[in-house]
Parts: sequence; structure tokens; C-alpha cells
Amino acid sequence: KTQTHASRQGLDVGVDLAARDSCTIGGMIATNAGGINVVRYGAMREQVLGIEAVLSDGSIISHLEGLEKDNTGYNFPGLLAGSEGTLGIITKARLRLHPQLTERCSAMIAFNSADDAVAATAQLRRSLPSLHAVEVIFKEAMHLVSQHIGASIPIGADAHAWLVVEVAASTDPTEELAKAIDGLGSLPLDVAVGTDTAARANLWRYREKITEAISTRGTPHKLDVTLGASRLAEFVNEVPALISQIDEGATAVMFGHLGDGNVHVNILGAMGSEPNDKVDDAVLHYVAHLGGSISAEHGIGTAKKEFLHLNRSESELAAFRAIKSALDPNGILNPNVLLPTESL
Repeated sequence: KTQTHASRQGLDVGVDLAARDSCTIGGMIATNAGGINVVRYGAMREQVLGIEAVLSDGSIISHLEGLEKDNTGYNFPGLLAGSEGTLGIITKARLRLHPQLTERCSAMIAFNSADDAVAATAQLRRSLPSLHAVEVIFKEAMHLVSQHIGASIPIGADAHAWLVVEVAASTDPTEELAKAIDGLGSLPLDVAVGTDTAARANLWRYREKITEAISTRGTPHKLDVTLGASRLAEFVNEVPALISQIDEGATAVMFGHLGDGNVHVNILGAMGSEPNDKVDDAVLHYVAHLGGSISAEHGIGTAKKEFLHLNRSESELAAFRAIKSALDPNGILNPNVLLPTESL
């Protein structure tokens, strides 16, 4: 609804994600939702200019003025964004909106390796002012989704990685995109471009139907991680072997938002079985070893709180507990989430 109202004024909400038809603004803030346009606008925290929330004692904090410059104390919007409902219940928010960009062009680019896809992404980020999204589909995911939708792989049938790139501007950005792709030199194996709505949708469905395709093969373990550009390809290349050492027959279906280093790792057990829990432990420890984050945009919740120490020091965890204790001394707001119950 927010996007619908914004569109009538020629504006856009900066965050767009697959759950766009069911998510709420409060939930998006509480989880610091990311999605496909982080490379352009940042995550949800960057969109919040003011906030109102109810604390555990029923008191209300409200600071909705939305001034660009306001150094009058602690930043409550920034604190509540990503807090997963553990500090307060968000009831109102003032959002930063962006001019609606009506001219768009999309491309799918096939690569021989994850390394080439990462290198190309870095170049595109430098050379494309109108860059709006850079999504990645790795081999297992592409083969799975193409089977699911009953369509052949559009380009590079033998490739190992595909980027889905979108540019958006107030004037036609097609030439700008073509020039940037040409600047990639020999990195791409093949390219397909969509300039009209139908052609763009045809390319994007390979990215947007992946989660649905995975669900037809069993119940996956879903990990959501971020890696620095210098280690991302290494991670993607090594994870399948790491998983198979622990759970023979298990597969890693990987895709995500390559523009900001976010990889979704969906692990499927052999023949639709539940994967071994130890694979989660191994993958998350490997992420931390490479200097990455164990949670890019899905939060910590209850499933990952035992791994939080991989990314946060004891002093940071102590600060988290102090903040939680100050705002929710009785631990009634979304208990057992983010931090272990015994730490409250």
C-alpha cells in the first residue's frame, strides 16, 4: 500500500523484495530488510527518517520530524531498525522516498565462474551510475529454476554464474548499460538484454522463482550471509565440497544480491531429506573465517543466536544486553530472540 500511495506522487520506496505483497513497513524496519535495490538506495535503515514505537512499559517514544540533519542525541530509528522487535513495537515511521525512475533496462550476463561474476559486478558498480540491481544465480540454482518454470536456460547453458542486472533512470539507460557491458571485455560468455516490460520480466523470472523452485525439492536449511568481494567467489566455490563432507548427497543452491555481497545458501538434503544440522554450523563458521557476516538481511531470530559470537565480540554482546535490559527489563518483547534468554 505504501508503494501504491508513493507511486501516485511519482515516488518509490527504496526497498523492494520478493515479499512486497505481504510485508509490512514495521516488519521491514524491525528486520532491516534489504532486497534487490540495496546497491542503489541501501537497506531499510537508510530509508527511516523518523520513528514512533511503544516500549515494554507502555511508554511511547516518538521522533517523526524527519530532518536530514538532527544531532539531538541517540538515533532511535537506527537502533530499532534490525532489532527484530526486541526493543519496542514500531507503530509509525517517516520514510525517505525516491523519485520514480520510469525508464528501465535489464540484462542477463553469463559467466564461466563465480570469480568472473564478482569481477564484473565490481566493474559495473564503478561504471554504471544508473545501476539499480545486481542479482546472481549460481549453477545449481539456475538449473533448478529452469526445470521448475519449464524453460531452457536463456544464455550460457554451460555457464557457472549468471548476473541479472537492472538499470533505471529518468531517461532511457539502455545505451549506458550496453557500454558498461562492452567494457567487461572477455568476462561474459553471453548476454541477453530486455528493454520492454515483457522481455525484462522474462529475464527476472529466473531469479524470482528460485525460492519457489527450491521448495519443490524438499525443506531446505536457509542461510543468508554476506562476504567481502575479495572472498565471495572463494566461498561459493568451496561450500559445495564443505557440505558434502558432512552430509553426502546434500546440495547447496546459491543465489542472491551480488551487488552488496549477499549470498542466499539453501541446503537441500539427499532425495528431499532434511539436511544434517551440522552443515549450518560448518557454513557459518566458514563465513566468519572469511570475515563475512552470518546474517545479511534475514536477522538472527532464534536459529542463529548461538552463532552470534562468530561476528560479535563479548564487549559488543554485553552492550547489546545492556540496551535490551534498559528498554525491556522484564524481557517481554519478542523473548528468546537475538540474544540468549539467560543473558537478559
